[in-house]
Amino acid sequence: MKISIYHFDFTFAGHGHYKVTYTSPKTGKQWTKITDNMSLIDATKNADRPKLVHLYRLKSMCKSTY
Repeated sequence: MKISIYHFDFTFAGHGHYKVTYTSPKTGKQWTKITDNMSLIDATKNADRPKLVHLYRLKSMCKSTY
């Protein structure tokens, strides 16, 4: 299944921070991270048509353990 912006939930978490939750379309499992990477947020959440490379980067960020 192709990744989509609809697999992500963005919650404002303070000045310059967003809580991003990725939900797997296959398993329904969720991963959450708080990020201050506003360039990635702008390239995904605030874009009219987010590019796949940015969506995969955001997914990777959510699933990272650090």
